[in-house]
Amino acid sequence: MIRRVSELLNAKFFSYLLTRFTEPSELFGPIDIKALEDGRYVRITSGKLPSAEIAFLDEIFKANSAILNALNTLLQERVLYDGYSEIAVPLWSLFGASNEVPEEPELVAFYDRFLLRHFVKPVPENLWKDLLDKSWALERSMYFTEKRRIEPVMDLRELKKFHEAVLNIDLEPVKHKLTKLFAAFESRGIHISDRRKGKALKVIASNAVLEGRSKASEQDLMVLKYLVPGDWDELEKVNTILSEELKTPYRYLRELGEIKTNLQELLNYVVSLQPVESKYVDYRFKQIMRDLELTRERVAAIAIESQDRTVQKAVEEVLDLVEQIASIIKKRLP
Repeated sequence: MIRRVSELLNAKFFSYLLTRFTEPSELFGPIDIKALEDGRYVRITSGKLPSAEIAFLDEIFKANSAILNALNTLLQERVLYDGYSEIAVPLWSLFGASNEVPEEPELVAFYDRFLLRHFVKPVPENLWKDLLDKSWALERSMYFTEKRRIEPVMDLRELKKFHEAVLNIDLEPVKHKLTKLFAAFESRGIHISDRRKGKALKVIASNAVLEGRSKASEQDLMVLKYLVPGDWDELEKVNTILSEELKTPYRYLRELGEIKTNLQELLNYVVSLQPVESKYVDYRFKQIMRDLELTRERVAAIAIESQDRTVQKAVEEVLDLVEQIASIIKKRLP
């Protein structure tokens, strides 16, 4: 995905899989031996991270201390301190991936520099078929489809114009509410570093730009769900606080998400009982039908209360699931 983004932006891209044995030269380029013989310490950075505009580092927290120290300043200051020189880098965004959240003190400061975080769960059982279909289609496309050059949709100069628009957003309408949310997070044991508190403004402003506004509003504070949580436990707490504190469609979307998850589990349960001939199964199906009717009424109420397009779409998806389950049960019951 990140490679694709860099192609669409016509940006220089660099990616690497890190291990504990990765050498700094693998990321930052080898030392120029000829220059060293002349008494000059120079790195050959062409094609390496210092020359990239967009970069992706896999297993980011497996890097050794030498690499971590260099990445810390590179992320914070866009400068690589190398030997006796400072190398200003054109890096626009660096993305990382990891299978675990770091707990070691030396990694916490580095983790804190990744402003946006997205936690990914394994594909749920009800989507395994889709997973297999997509995986197979991908394998076939990689073999049979001739690789074509991606036509950029914009370049980094145009992207920087959007960045200028971000810096001109009026943030005054949300600052008071934002500080109240920070206090709410801290009261629930969720610490946010001063660095992240300040950087949050940039993401809030970015959301306003994407929504086509010149002034931030309360709905832009929803981006905090990507900034504040440090692990899975905090993610749930943050979602709860945001749904309680913000007068936005999010609280409806969160409730609909929970209903949808329960319905998907219920669908699997009903399908598993479908071939079983038993009075108990008939009894359970009647109970489920009554529960589905209550669910349908609650979802319809959400649709009326919200009047938001995103919520309406989520309502339709939930009602489709209700109908799927009901249709299976109706075939069984007289």
